[in-house]
Amino acid sequence: MSFSLVDFLQALAAGILVGSAYALMCIGLGIIFGAMRVINFAQGDFLMLGMYAAFYLATAGGLSAFLGPSGGPIVAAFLAGPIVFALGWLIHRFIVARVTGAGAAQTEGAGAYGQILTTLGISLILQNGGLIVFGSAPTGIRTPLSRSSWEIGDILLNQGRSVSFLVSVGLAVAVYLFLGHTRQGKALRAAADNSQAALYMGIDVDKAHRIAWSLGVGITAVAGGLVAGSQSFQPYTGFDFVIVMYAGVVLGGLGSILGAFWGGLLIGVVQQMSTLVLPYQLQNTAIFVVFLLIIFLRPQGMFGRLSERT
Repeated sequence: MSFSLVDFLQALAAGILVGSAYALMCIGLGIIFGAMRVINFAQGDFLMLGMYAAFYLATAGGLSAFLGPSGGPIVAAFLAGPIVFALGWLIHRFIVARVTGAGAAQTEGAGAYGQILTTLGISLILQNGGLIVFGSAPTGIRTPLSRSSWEIGDILLNQGRSVSFLVSVGLAVAVYLFLGHTRQGKALRAAADNSQAALYMGIDVDKAHRIAWSLGVGITAVAGGLVAGSQSFQPYTGFDFVIVMYAGVVLGGLGSILGAFWGGLLIGVVQQMSTLVLPYQLQNTAIFVVFLLIIFLRPQGMFGRLSERT
């Protein structure tokens, strides 16, 4: 199958735009794993909650009527983050904290198996709860941006995904600065690197884990709100994205926020570039071929050697 330079550049541009949203999802998951060493199987379902939160804020909440059909959904995506952050805080406080953190270290049922079963249970509750509350019919946020494109030479850039790219990069930079240059961010990193030493230094490790969990699901919810403007979704949509998130985090290097960003971006580029030579249905196959190659050649991920946690 042959393709032109314009086709190549178009697919590359589309991959970068799509990959920016994937990168934001991966950052959220990377924060949770980096700080808590918890494999959160419910991360995709928090993404789904972000989609629905953005949808109802933009429609029933009146943001689209107040800020317009283009600005309303973007603001709604931002506001979905604090809403899911608060829900994540409660879920960690009353459920996840029972099997993670310093207080649960000696508790029967804590550890990897307890954490896996707990997050799987949360995932099932969110999926089926979403099915009861939201229904099974696919929905989406109608926005003029998703149906319009900017022309740069022969390259078309979807306006909705371009705005999503700018928001994703801006939020990723803000998270990076928060973790590296604020007192709370440094406390969170200290709790991640050595929880016992952090306790001796007076850091509340359980609170740090709660912030990491809530921040991680909140950031992923914002990514969900951004994606909701360009594709339809339903309560089981999260499963489609959780595989992409874990692939991106592992590709970048487990525990590395910078690696999670580039891993998610690479996933988007590979997914879109694969359409040049493969049928649409085999996009995910291309992702996992690249995933296996990087794991085979560089098991620690792209940024694993630079820093275990950043």
